[in-house]
Amino acid sequence: MKIGILQTGHAIDIVRRELGDYDAMFARLLEGHGFSYQTWNVVDEDYPDSPADADGWLITGSKHGAYEDHPWIAPLESFIRAVYADGRPLVGVCFGHQIIAQALGGKVVKHPGGWVIGRTEYEIEGAHLPLNAWHQDQVVELPRDAEVIGSNDACAYAALLYGNRAYTIQPHPEFTAHMIGQLLRHRGPGVVPDPLLQQAETQLDAPIASDAIAERIAAFFKQER
Repeated sequence: MKIGILQTGHAIDIVRRELGDYDAMFARLLEGHGFSYQTWNVVDEDYPDSPADADGWLITGSKHGAYEDHPWIAPLESFIRAVYADGRPLVGVCFGHQIIAQALGGKVVKHPGGWVIGRTEYEIEGAHLPLNAWHQDQVVELPRDAEVIGSNDACAYAALLYGNRAYTIQPHPEFTAHMIGQLLRHRGPGVVPDPLLQQAETQLDAPIASDAIAERIAAFFKQER
């Protein structure tokens, strides 16, 4: 099964040298499930021709806001709606979660509750799952078809299911402890409040449930439609 990765941002330089870009992180997350991949850097205005270019689609995270005025946002939203209408499975993570909601009629804002970073506890589909997060923006109004399947006190709409068409999640199952550590050192200072950075640092060695989300994503891509 070929997964088209729509890359909506690039990892910082030190991370790309050590871990690769976001598409490489997702390939590692989903390793062993038999997927092949092709990446389109939509953040650089590189777009697929058609939903038929892949069997399923995955939209990555980004430093950008879904509501920001970038030339690639509107074409990406149009492509999301085309994939949704076509019925091929669509997965979104962090920014991907947000832009899918926005494209389908929801609303995304810079949340007044502020940043959520590092190891964070969620209730997702009846399971208590600690996952790594790195976001300030949130979905605050749902599209018509969205069902809330995950949340916590800081993020009411942390995971959404759109029937068998889309599965989206606010935290980052693809982010390892090392990735979060690099963000704490190289992206967070001066942007994220120091107490949050310090708290996240103390949690770097605590276990997370990325494997559970990887299994869920893989099962969603492979389910019969």
